[in-house]
Amino acid sequence: MKKKPKFKNEDQEREFWSRRDSTELVDWKTAKRMVLPKLKPSVKTISLRLPEAMLAELKLLAHKRDVPYQSLLKIFLAEKISEEMKSS
Repeated sequence: MKKKPKFKNEDQEREFWSRRDSTELVDWKTAKRMVLPKLKPSVKTISLRLPEAMLAELKLLAHKRDVPYQSLLKIFLAEKISEEMKSS
């Protein structure tokens, strides 16, 4: 098994692992299962332009569910992305 490379930042590591099979560098037979309850996924702030009517409807739906509208938008996006990934 090869020695795991060092990375300058998370983006570089993400790029590395997106192009390689981890079995080349990790001995999964010796891996141990662990729980990381405080681990948060990396997030990136974006700017998104929405029609005002769409934003108003999103806020109304979020209010009915008692969640912030940004959180509801992330839920909707995650569901649609999951659907699309399964169908492709």
